[in-house]
Amino acid sequence: MTSSETSIVRVLEADGRYAPNAAAEQYLPLIEAISDAELEQFYRDMVVIRAIDNQATNLQRQGQLALWPPSRGQEAAQVGSARAARAQDTLFPSYREHAVTRIRGVDTLGIIKLMRGVSHGGWDPTDPVNGNTRLYTLVLGSQTLHATGYAMGLNFDGRSGTGDPERDEAVIVYYGDGASSQGDVHEAMVFAASYQAPTVFFLQNNQWAISVPVSTQTRVPFAQRSSGYGIPSVRVDGNDVLASFAVSRVALDEARAGKGPRAIEAETYRLGAHTTSDDPTKYRTSDEEKSWELRDPIARMRAFLEGKGAAVSFFEDADAEAAAAADDLRVRTLELGPPPANTVFDHVYSEPHPLIDEQRAWRERYEASFEGGAQ
Repeated sequence: MTSSETSIVRVLEADGRYAPNAAAEQYLPLIEAISDAELEQFYRDMVVIRAIDNQATNLQRQGQLALWPPSRGQEAAQVGSARAARAQDTLFPSYREHAVTRIRGVDTLGIIKLMRGVSHGGWDPTDPVNGNTRLYTLVLGSQTLHATGYAMGLNFDGRSGTGDPERDEAVIVYYGDGASSQGDVHEAMVFAASYQAPTVFFLQNNQWAISVPVSTQTRVPFAQRSSGYGIPSVRVDGNDVLASFAVSRVALDEARAGKGPRAIEAETYRLGAHTTSDDPTKYRTSDEEKSWELRDPIARMRAFLEGKGAAVSFFEDADAEAAAAADDLRVRTLELGPPPANTVFDHVYSEPHPLIDEQRAWRERYEASFEGGAQ
């Protein structure tokens, strides 16, 4: 991997032209080996998750969710990196990785349940159907510690660096530019570098930590921070799904092979609000937003595929799939009821515990005391 701290790997121009820059040259054999079916899948992934994201945002505005963190504009960074991971790899998301979780098999309704307040986690990360995807983490940066600890365990257990790419495992952890200023992230990098843990730190630099711009957070590219810990780092155009895929594939392969941690800074932009409780018009200019809309990752990939001769029917099918997925999510969200009251006691301890049994029994007695109108 390149250790350049200034060049950004880019394969597709904003208008969809295939024009790899110098930083992308080492990745070209990998990119050119991507099949047409895989290229179309990248596009389909992005279109579907954007429709789902828009639907979830609307559901929150209509009072069906307490909160929703939009991911519009960051689809290419997420789709490329998630498609680059192998089935045996473990992924640690933050709270905006809607595309990542869907690609790994997580039902988006699990995220809805979390944001609606009817679930503590949303899905079972140990269930194989969820593709080794850990739960969303709302505490900024803490998932980097979890990921590094898990990756250290892979080394201790001999599950990485054995020379068998079909068996060796790696970890990729997602976080944002704002979270990168948290002490947890830096502690995670210290341990990852010291123990040569197979961790890929994937920073989505969407230019704003809520209302704090990148210019306030750092005077140098974020990639230089990880380089300071001896972790090779790459900057990539996060709105270029091909570049994101290639850079992530190489980083994961190297980490999995026992070469230690790697870091990626994906330059992208949060086109929507930080969350639905945020108003970006208070701190961003419309000119800035319009300039990034011209670099929209979905429009870029569509133009590229059209240039390769993709059929009109393909785009129609992708749009239809996206609409169906969004409608299905809405229907199932509206069907959600409150969770059983006793679920508050589940998963407090890994094994049965007498204190929990006592508290559960007390709650049942308390609820029963109201029967017959007794108050």
